[in-house]
Amino acid sequence: MKLHDLRPAEGSRKARTRVGRGIAAGKGKTAGRGTKGQKARTGHGSLPAWFEGGQTPIHVRLPKLRGFRNPFRIEFEVVNVGRINELAETGILDAPELVLAADTAKAPAKAGKAPAKTSVAPVTITPDILAAVGLVRSLDKPLKVLGHGDVTRALFVVADAFSKSAAAKIEAAGGTAHVLEFPSGAEDGGGAEPNAPTEPVAAAEKAAARKPAAAKKPAAAKKPAAADTAPASPDDASGSNPEKGA
Repeated sequence: MKLHDLRPAEGSRKARTRVGRGIAAGKGKTAGRGTKGQKARTGHGSLPAWFEGGQTPIHVRLPKLRGFRNPFRIEFEVVNVGRINELAETGILDAPELVLAADTAKAPAKAGKAPAKTSVAPVTITPDILAAVGLVRSLDKPLKVLGHGDVTRALFVVADAFSKSAAAKIEAAGGTAHVLEFPSGAEDGGGAEPNAPTEPVAAAEKAAARKPAAAKKPAAAKKPAAADTAPASPDDASGSNPEKGA
């Protein structure tokens, strides 16, 4: 075998099909691309895989830049601690006895008497009070207290939720941020029955049920009848039968 006798394995190499070289080869004129159309044009092979033939592509048809709406969101009625503090400073929320004590403390002391020391109690703030004075619009939504503003007076605020800054400002001023909590039975419409017995009564009933019944006295034995207790006759005692003797 000589060098010029070497050949590749049969089927391992295939000649490239030459198109557009006349009708005799079978790939002339349109060169296998058909008549006109986008696929017959030069550069068709460079189209991206997501190309949809010219119609509006999917990434344009889909809505976008519209955000996301959480179906489980909780919408709060919000109020800032600064507004609550301003309302408390006006004295509208003070109880009558506290206002009277404050006026007494401000009055000039009489001769020989020291002014009485009064301690101002925290002002109680509830959702009903805030709705009455117009700080919240509705009581149908839970109330959340936010932390914008300053607190200069002790407040006892009752709400469904507090921001961290609001709770910190209220407590720093000597007040309390109280979160409303509902019992688990209230959500299910449950709770104690209106006519349910109290614990002592129920315990007494259980003790009575466990107590064994008193033993019944045995019935007195019946006396035998007179005929049964009569002594036997002499004839019966002897055991003789007159008929048999005869």
